[in-house]
Amino acid sequence: MLEGIDTANVSAWLAARVPALTPPIDYALIAGGHSNLTYSARDAAGHCYVIRRPPLGHVLESAHDMGREYRVVHALRESGVPVAATYGLCRDVAVNGAPFFVMDFVTGMVPHDDQVAAQIAPAERIALSTDVIDVLARLHKIDPDAVGLGDLGRKENYIARQLKRWASQWEQTRTEPVPEMEIALRLLGEHLPPQVGASIVHGDYRLGNFIVAGGKIQAVLDWELCTLGDPLADLGYLLTTWMAPAERRGDAEDNLPTTAGGFSTREALLARYAELTGFDLQHIDYYRAFQQWRLAAIRQGVYQRYRAGVMGNTQDFDLDSYQQVIVRKAQIAVALLGG
Repeated sequence: MLEGIDTANVSAWLAARVPALTPPIDYALIAGGHSNLTYSARDAAGHCYVIRRPPLGHVLESAHDMGREYRVVHALRESGVPVAATYGLCRDVAVNGAPFFVMDFVTGMVPHDDQVAAQIAPAERIALSTDVIDVLARLHKIDPDAVGLGDLGRKENYIARQLKRWASQWEQTRTEPVPEMEIALRLLGEHLPPQVGASIVHGDYRLGNFIVAGGKIQAVLDWELCTLGDPLADLGYLLTTWMAPAERRGDAEDNLPTTAGGFSTREALLARYAELTGFDLQHIDYYRAFQQWRLAAIRQGVYQRYRAGVMGNTQDFDLDSYQQVIVRKAQIAVALLGG
């Protein structure tokens, strides 16, 4: 039996809900790690489906809520935001040991690093850049109530709540003094801009979470962090991950997809987003700073776990390089805030 899939139970569950299914079914792990697990399920006729379930072992339900992720993907099926078609959610843990949901397999590549992104035809990289912003703007202009997601989360004070959460994470995991983290947190609190609206926020909107083909997004993936809040948090995060080749520093972030070159500039993305949404972007550097600071806090948690030796084999993990990225992100945050 494939770890994470009870093949007999899951096959029976699928057969009752997917009319075109032709047994037997061949299962394979597509993506593992510490996030939700993704499996392919290919039937005898060659049709392929995707199964999403939480990581193996004990996990916090709030962090890997299959019902939440399924609900979002299903709600967006006719929104103009490209998502895979869904077939159902199984909450009965007796079937597979944990909740799971099933959706269509979408063909294309996931440009999760520069080597994969380099396989995108140069003529398609600008087109894909434009589509990335078009889809984000489309997502942010959806009325959450109109698609049944109005109660997905609190709509107000999004950044303030995020600051509180990640400041606590930083306090619990810091190992060396990084004065810029404290300076950035103070400046973020002092210069908090008014929220431009209450939109559906993906929470991890970046090239590595898209299936792409022909210069277009075929499906947006990984909705597990989706909530309601400030749309500019998504935009700030996208810009943070949108690194130009000239920004390579010889460390752990040099493999970001856009470092392959040929993608639109951050300025072009901003102009397109402003045109499509009408949102005021005068404080966008604040959101970029927030995301740099937040990612530094997230990375510190990973760093602390590796340093403590609780992440298994750490032979190939460069602690010094990883720590340098944390410090640099804090420094960038302070600079963006004018500190």
